[in-house]
Amino acid sequence: MGALIVLILLVLLFLFVVTLLAKTVRIVPQARAGIVERFGKYKQTLPAGLNIVVPFIDKVRYLIDLREQVVSFPPQPVITEDNLVVSIDTVIYFQVTDPIAATYEIANYIQAVEQLTMTTLRNIVGGMDLEQTLTSREEINHGLRGVLDEATGKWGIRVNRVEIKGIDPPPSIKDAMEKQMRADRDKRALILSAEGQRQSSILTAEGNKQSAILNAEGDRESQILRAQADRESAILRAQGEGQAIQMVFQAIHDGQPDQSLLAYQYLQMMPKIAEGDANKVWVIPSEITKALEGLGSSIHEIAGIPQNSGGPRKRVDMGSYEPAKLAGSGALADAEVSKANEAVQAAIAEAAQAANPGVADPSTAIGGTPDPTAAASTATPDQPVDQPVDPSAPPSGPATGSQEPPPPAAPPGPPAS
Repeated sequence: MGALIVLILLVLLFLFVVTLLAKTVRIVPQARAGIVERFGKYKQTLPAGLNIVVPFIDKVRYLIDLREQVVSFPPQPVITEDNLVVSIDTVIYFQVTDPIAATYEIANYIQAVEQLTMTTLRNIVGGMDLEQTLTSREEINHGLRGVLDEATGKWGIRVNRVEIKGIDPPPSIKDAMEKQMRADRDKRALILSAEGQRQSSILTAEGNKQSAILNAEGDRESQILRAQADRESAILRAQGEGQAIQMVFQAIHDGQPDQSLLAYQYLQMMPKIAEGDANKVWVIPSEITKALEGLGSSIHEIAGIPQNSGGPRKRVDMGSYEPAKLAGSGALADAEVSKANEAVQAAIAEAAQAANPGVADPSTAIGGTPDPTAAASTATPDQPVDQPVDPSAPPSGPATGSQEPPPPAAPPGPPAS
C-alpha cells in the first residue's frame, strides 16, 4: 500500500516537472514576436528562438507575424464625380514594424486598414469622373498609400503598396463604353481607309503625270525624228529627180534628136492627153498638122523645133549618182543640189547660145520671145554669124498659122582665089 502511494507521488511529481518546464521554456518561430504579460501587464517581447519565462506568472499573450502580409478586400461601391457607381477591388501590402503598438494601439489592425482604405478610396474617386477613374490607377494608388501610411504609422504598421485590382462600372455603362469604343475604332478605320485611298490617288496621279510626260517626250522625239527623216527623204528625192533630169538632158544632147523624132514623140503624147473619164471634149491643137507634115517630109519643120540640132556634144559632169549622206546637216545636201542646178542651167544656156548665136539672152532662146533684130541670124544653125541678114525675111520664131518656114539658105561658096 505504501509502495502504491509512493508510485502515485512520483507520477504526480513527473507531471509537475513536465508542466513546469512547458511553462518555463517557450520557443518563438522565425519572423515572429511574442508579447509576454505578467499579471495582465506587458512584461517583454520574446524574440525568435528559445526563451525562458517565469512559469505561472509570465504569460505569452500574442504571437505577432512580422512578415509582409497581403490582404485583398471585397469590391466596394464607389460613386464618381459624374454620379456613376463603380465597384473597386483593392489589394494592400503591409508589414508590422512594432509588435507592441500593433498589439496595444489597435484592437484589429486588419479591419482598421480595410475601413480606412474604403473611406480614402471613396474620397479620392469622388473627385474624378469615370474616364479619369479608369485611366488614373497610378494616381489612386499613390493617394491611398499616402493616407494609409500616415494613419497606420502609430499602429506599428507600414503600408508598402496599394493596388487597384479591378474597377467595374455598371452593365449599362459597359455597353455604352463598348459602343463608344466600337464607334471610335470604326472612325479610325474609316480615317485610315480614307488616308490610304488618298495616298493611292496621289500616287496614281503622280504615275499618270510621269507617264504623260514620258509619252509627250516620246511623241516629241518621234515627231522630230520623223520630220528629220521626211526632210532627208525629200532632199534625197530632189537629188534623185535632179540627177534624172540631168541624165535625160545629157541623153538628149548626146542623141541630137531631129525634127522627125520630136514630131513622133509629140504624136505619142496626144492620146495620153485625152485619157481620163472627165475628158468629154478634146480640142486638137493646130500644131498636130505640122507634126503630121514633119513625119511625111523632112524639109518642113514644126514651129519652134529645129530641123537639125546643132547643140554641143559636150557631156555634163553629173558626179556620183550615190545619194548624199546626210549626217544631221542639210546644208551640205542643199549646196550639192544648188551646184547641180547651176551646172544644168549653164549647160542649157551654153546649148542655147550655140544653137542661136545671135541671141544675147540665153533665156529667150528657150521658150522666150526672140529679138526681131536677131531673128534672121537664128534662121538656121549653119548660117554664119557675119552673113548679112535680109530684113524682108520672116523671123524664125514659133509659127502662128499655116505659113511654112523658108528653106534653109545655101552655105557660102569657097573664097575667090
